[in-house]
Amino acid sequence: MGSIVAICASQRRMDPKRDMGEGHLRQGYGLEGDAHAGLSEREVSLLAWESIERLNEEHDIKAAPGDFAENLTTQGIDLVSLPLGTRLRTGEAVLEVVQIGKPPDVTHTYNFQGLSILPTEGIFCRVIAAGRVRKGDEIVVKSATNFTN
Repeated sequence: MGSIVAICASQRRMDPKRDMGEGHLRQGYGLEGDAHAGLSEREVSLLAWESIERLNEEHDIKAAPGDFAENLTTQGIDLVSLPLGTRLRTGEAVLEVVQIGKPPDVTHTYNFQGLSILPTEGIFCRVIAAGRVRKGDEIVVKSATNFTN
């Protein structure tokens, strides 16, 4: 199991996301109040805090949650090892993994001090069940075959 470190959104697509502390994930849409919501089946992006910490150490930077354009910053889960279809319960919401990273030919327009890790270390989910999520909420990982709401 893991947990939510931050819930991040931005008003415009080119702006960095900032931690709101909590938010509402809407089915078929994503994180309410985020500029990326409602654009595709990649409704919510997740990135591990461990990845951000590693980049901070390697490049002597001070990136914070949201600086790499993720909606949910997580801790304690190896996100990129999750198979497609994996379901995650956090707070009142249920997410389903629909994409691991981004293909190299898909442009990722946001970076932090020239660095971008969401395309290689992030995952993208759709919202299966809507609900409120808060900083500190536990994340329970379930396979699609043994999951019930």
